Amino acid sequence: MEDNSFKKRLGFLIFAIVLDAFANALMIDSNMGSAVWTASAVNISTLLHTSYGTTLFIYAVIVTIVNQLLLGKFDGHIFVSNLLFSLPFSYLVGFFSDILNPLNLNYLPIYSRFLVDLLGLIFVSMGTSIYQRCNLIQHPNDEMAYLLRFKYLHGSAGWGQLVSYTPPVIIMIICFILTGHILSVGIGTILAMFCQGIIIGISDKIVVRKLQEQVSHLSKK
Repeated sequence: MEDNSFKKRLGFLIFAIVLDAFANALMIDSNMGSAVWTASAVNISTLLHTSYGTTLFIYAVIVTIVNQLLLGKFDGHIFVSNLLFSLPFSYLVGFFSDILNPLNLNYLPIYSRFLVDLLGLIFVSMGTSIYQRCNLIQHPNDEMAYLLRFKYLHGSAGWGQLVSYTPPVIIMIICFILTGHILSVGIGTILAMFCQGIIIGISDKIVVRKLQEQVSHLSKK
């Protein structure tokens, strides 16, 4: 029997948000390169002299609108849920980052920092896989990859993730042209670009295998 009751899906969703937030904090504190969207937001924030929180929120609103265009129709549930996800997720990333700060992960030997960053990427991918399959709410950035994956790219997690990175990569290139430098980009960013979608696809098969794939909102085209 498929493990897709609302109560269990909600429990998995909460676990996935906490896991994903902790993993992002690991990547940030290791100082070996953040995930692609996060790195892009850092560069925009620096260029426009806006707070990190404000930048992330505006980013979320813009991506949420783009998601509606990808759907081809207005879906109030997806629109609201995309924004609802961002609130606890953002604060949890900051909370875990503060907890990890005393560990001084960025002062570890470079190979140790790389392993921490890689572990963060794996956990980010696992968390994304879980809450995508719960399909209750998810971050608008991941919603974009999810929509691209199932609506346009024949279910390919790797291509869905890679294509969804096009906007933040373009933005980082523009920021580099305008400022002459680029921030929060490293080996972790490169690995996230080319490996995160693949790890998500693997996680779909081996992590919480009883969790049924929920794609009902894509069934009507």
